[in-house]
Amino acid sequence: MKRIFIGSILLFLFAYSVSSSQPKRPLELADMFKMKRVSEPAVSPDGKWLVYTLTTPDLAANKNFSDLWSVSTDGSTPRQLTNNPAADRHASWSPDGKWIAFESTRSGDSQIWLMKPDGSEQKQFTAISTGASTPVWSPDGSMIAFVSDVFPEFSNQPFAISDSLNKKKLDDMEKGKVKAKVITQLFYRNWDSWLEGKRQHVLVQGVAGRRLDSASGNPVDVTPIMRDGVPRSQTFSAGVEFAFSPDGKEIAYTASPADTREEAWTTNYDIWVVPLDGKAPRQITTNAAADGCPRYSPDGKYIAYRAQSIQGFEADRWQLMLYERATGKTRSLTANFDSHVEELVWSSDGKLLYFPAEEKGSKPIWSVSLAGNDVKKVFDKATNGSLNVSSSSIIFSHVSAVRPAEIYSVGLDGMPARRVESSTSGLAGKNPKKITGVNDELFTSLDIPEPESIWFKGAGRRLDSASGTNVQSWIFKPAKMVEGAKYPLVYLVHGGPQGAWMNSWSFRWCPALWAAQGYIVMAPNPRGSSGFGQKFMNEISGDWGGKVFVDLMKGLDYACKLPYVDSTMKAAAGASFGGYMMNWFQGHAGNRFKTLITHDGVYNFVSMYGTTEEVWFDEWDHAGTPWDNPKHYEKFSPHTYAKNFRTPNLIIHGEKDYRVPVTEAMQLFTTLQRKGVPSKFLYFPDENHWVLKPANSKLWHETVFDWLAEYLRKGDTRN
Repeated sequence: MKRIFIGSILLFLFAYSVSSSQPKRPLELADMFKMKRVSEPAVSPDGKWLVYTLTTPDLAANKNFSDLWSVSTDGSTPRQLTNNPAADRHASWSPDGKWIAFESTRSGDSQIWLMKPDGSEQKQFTAISTGASTPVWSPDGSMIAFVSDVFPEFSNQPFAISDSLNKKKLDDMEKGKVKAKVITQLFYRNWDSWLEGKRQHVLVQGVAGRRLDSASGNPVDVTPIMRDGVPRSQTFSAGVEFAFSPDGKEIAYTASPADTREEAWTTNYDIWVVPLDGKAPRQITTNAAADGCPRYSPDGKYIAYRAQSIQGFEADRWQLMLYERATGKTRSLTANFDSHVEELVWSSDGKLLYFPAEEKGSKPIWSVSLAGNDVKKVFDKATNGSLNVSSSSIIFSHVSAVRPAEIYSVGLDGMPARRVESSTSGLAGKNPKKITGVNDELFTSLDIPEPESIWFKGAGRRLDSASGTNVQSWIFKPAKMVEGAKYPLVYLVHGGPQGAWMNSWSFRWCPALWAAQGYIVMAPNPRGSSGFGQKFMNEISGDWGGKVFVDLMKGLDYACKLPYVDSTMKAAAGASFGGYMMNWFQGHAGNRFKTLITHDGVYNFVSMYGTTEEVWFDEWDHAGTPWDNPKHYEKFSPHTYAKNFRTPNLIIHGEKDYRVPVTEAMQLFTTLQRKGVPSKFLYFPDENHWVLKPANSKLWHETVFDWLAEYLRKGDTRN
């Protein structure tokens, strides 16, 4: 059953008074499944209302249910708009504020639906055999553009014909007795799905008689080519990857590489524009690396977008670029800004662009003017994203290491906003205002200590350097620590490798929850971590077992000297690159850890290259293919050092992980079992690189915490 939120102020105050009178308790695993998850804020054109997606986990059904809610931007009158067992998400306001478009699976597959702002008059808008997602309104409200996963060979046909052919092919695939797949080129699967020859195209459909195709009212495929009209790989996406021009006459979009045969090993995405009068699309960027996320300025003079400069390197810095439509000239606005520009939003007057970007374990909101290279921090504290900008404020998602996402606003140019308590929000300054508080009642009863940010000396720029490079780390402590007691240490290594442990909440890897089990948790950001400058991030490329390993060992030395850490009881855990590092620890860390936990980790670089879907990553990190540079693939491959493996190891992997395929886990498990090393393999046939289903997540956590307890509770000195 889905729970209905009760918005009564009296009931809230009563619940708060009761919970605040009770002593706070440590975070528990069960709490993770009581927490509602706020995402995708969308602000009405008049700035008075906010629609967001609220996701509720259901352990019994092993599903996450999502509905749409609205709330006034002053935080009052929350209201549930949809209440359907299907998934409802990704709301988009019409320009006049009279309608909300959204995605829903209530008709079987994902389609675009419409409703009034009060949730009434819900009706299906699209009925396309290949599904529809990501609705975007034209500026005059006469059209909605969306994405559909079509068979491109039919896309030049009139819609009635192409949709019929798409449907027949889908039906044949589903109902046919033979399930064999005929594959003729790479990039035949992505993340957790087989592509089956489909492409993500942008389609446009007229609204309420104001039709693009006035003869039929059917949607029109405006990117009818063999390529994707939006990036298939999330590596090159920063939210919605297409946009209407202010006059509604064209759409800018991000096209995948021109030579689809090379899509698995190239990163050359470009910005195109397509007129809506039937003329041919036109390429406007010719950068050899990735471009994306086009956004027209309010006056239509410019298109802002993101761009990388190095082909094949997915972790190259994303700069914010400005394309002048009249002249075709392009320039960078953030050439001197040493961090990745993520999503981008124009100010209402078109004078500024706002974006989130990482900085030393946090993600502030920044601005830059059209002059460029004058990046300023607009809002700092923890991690922020999903920006919506009005004339007076930015409305955004805010999350910290001790609290999942809620929606906040911050005033612009001194506009007033209600100040919130820093002990509740983790915010300070810039007039922040909390809009949603869907988990407030639960968190008033929880004692979750804020993490401590520390720095230690890692490896030097060269391994033989006398002086080390500063490396940041988070330290999480259990609630109600006993003075003078020593606690086991759990050492977490993040994925990526170009990622970071952020001042942010995660329902998959939540250091605060691990600490609540009675451990000191250290989460370092060694070489390769994002948010510490491009040079620091680059120093892991081609060196996965080099300086980053030294950084991690020096961080471990730092932790062992802390007075509250039992240096004889240590475990390490990580996923993706972190999983790789667990396997590298097996061969190189000796007996420093009582146990290791490997989730979705690379074990054999050669087999990884032959089975992953994005081979550009391996070719960049190993300076070529396995047949051109075999020694490099062997140098840092954990399997090469299997003779040294002796640490007990829990292994976790999902069958639908096509980024780091499950065969990596199987090889590791076979090796450990053959060598007689205590090991366990938790296999999920229905999960990808992450573990998302609630009951699966519960089993994941229980298995991990039981395994840790088995190896770290021996000799527990807290009592």
